[in-house]
Amino acid sequence: MEVLSSRVILRPADRAESRRFYRDVLGLAVSREFGAPEDPGVVFFLGGGLLEVSPRGSGAARPGTALWLQVRDVQKEYDRLVEAGVPVSRPPQLEPWGLLEMWIEDPDGLPIVLVEVPAGHPLRRDQRSFTPRPA
Repeated sequence: MEVLSSRVILRPADRAESRRFYRDVLGLAVSREFGAPEDPGVVFFLGGGLLEVSPRGSGAARPGTALWLQVRDVQKEYDRLVEAGVPVSRPPQLEPWGLLEMWIEDPDGLPIVLVEVPAGHPLRRDQRSFTPRPA
């Protein structure tokens, strides 16, 4: 399979509230809008992917589903989001696997983990050029 593009599709209970959260609170850039101008669907840039806030939602996040967003500075985002009144499920902390993580939720309760990859972490290594050392 050759994947040319991908996106996460959300179908929130309150699309206007979700648009506001992702655009104004998280500050994601808009790739495009579609549908009725008075209540459009919106596709946001999400790093190397896309996030679509689309119509016809039940408002219930599926169990086990979460959004993983890598950021440059978790503490800076924590300070900004707390100032904006976003409830933080878990403040920033260094995880045993070496990533700095904090957790929030979108207006429908979808868990969002904001992740900072510290310098020296294996995720910072270009795996295309990495050759493991023989044991």
